[in-house]
Amino acid sequence: MPDTPETILAFDFGARRIGVAVGQQITSSASPLTVIANGGPESIWVAIAALIDEWQPARLIVGMPSHADGEPAAIGAAVTEFMAELEQFSLPINSVDERYTSIEAEGLLKARRQSGQQGRISKERIDSTAAALIAERWLKKEF
Repeated sequence: MPDTPETILAFDFGARRIGVAVGQQITSSASPLTVIANGGPESIWVAIAALIDEWQPARLIVGMPSHADGEPAAIGAAVTEFMAELEQFSLPINSVDERYTSIEAEGLLKARRQSGQQGRISKERIDSTAAALIAERWLKKEF
């Protein structure tokens, strides 16, 4: 365990959107932050740089997609490329298995909606909640 509690930023990379969450090592919990439209590389990196500047994370976590049998998903190459580009921020980068995080995130949001805690469920909200689940998986595994 590090000497001081870490803050992390986690990413749920998708072809259209990148869900982002912030996590704290001290509580092993995470919260959805935002979604970045994956439309043009310049805007992605400006948005990520702003989040890093705001949250000052000790490391970055990226969900690595795979199929139920553990085989890499087709988008895996794009995720690996995304991780390589994150190196420009000179922070440690780790990956975590993200299997079923989007399904789990949608289930959590539907349960909140049924209990009256949440309104409409957007794809963006699912993506940022999936990023929070990715962060929590990493935090529980590492700490």
